[in-house]
Amino acid sequence: MKIAVCIKQVVTREWQVRIDESKTWVRDRDASWELNEPDAYALEEALRLKEKHGGEVIAVSAGPARVTQVIREALARGADRAIHVDGEHLAQADGFGAASALAAALADEKIDLVLTGLQSDDQGFAQVGVILAEKLGMAHATIIMDVQVTGAELRVKRELEGGWFQWIAMPLPAVLTIQSGINQLRYATLKGIMAAKKKDVRVVQAPAASTESRQKILSIYMPEKSKQTKLIPGSPAEAAKELVRVLRDDARVLS
Repeated sequence: MKIAVCIKQVVTREWQVRIDESKTWVRDRDASWELNEPDAYALEEALRLKEKHGGEVIAVSAGPARVTQVIREALARGADRAIHVDGEHLAQADGFGAASALAAALADEKIDLVLTGLQSDDQGFAQVGVILAEKLGMAHATIIMDVQVTGAELRVKRELEGGWFQWIAMPLPAVLTIQSGINQLRYATLKGIMAAKKKDVRVVQAPAASTESRQKILSIYMPEKSKQTKLIPGSPAEAAKELVRVLRDDARVLS
């Protein structure tokens, strides 16, 4: 089984976010980076499927030169080889642009299964996997909590609202978006890190289609504090009466 895992590099959660001059993205020149956590679960699931059914795991990432950091991390964790879709514009690409870049890189690979994280920690579109499936002409399912492979078919468990789950049977090839927590993550060993240096990373240029966007960020800003404290003077009885009035007439939380 040939499995492709789409991974993204995002800023670390500990990094203090700074908005850039255009106020449409963050100042990432001095940021620290890490593997998108939902994609880490997708990578782990791919490695487990390979251990059970055999085959090959290919890590695929679209972005500028710096994404080689997460590519090497994926190789150190156990991926067999990698594809880097190179393009500076992909650092801020929307779901359509990212999916277009990834689809072009995978078109000739004859992939059996494509896994992505449910969404990215930075933009959170949750659309890359769905659009990628459409571009590759594959079946797809989202929010996956369990994957079972039987011959040329899949049986997957989807997480629904309210604590409900749904089992779906679907054919291969397919694209699945993996829910965080589906498995226990493994980390790179020293042996894996050393082996990653010898694994193949194929670099391809991003296609022109990846520059097209279907969404545009107009503005971003830091959350503004709006909480205010109001003191109610008077005796306890007077303050209680006034508090009820404020909750009923001003806050409208009492009827």
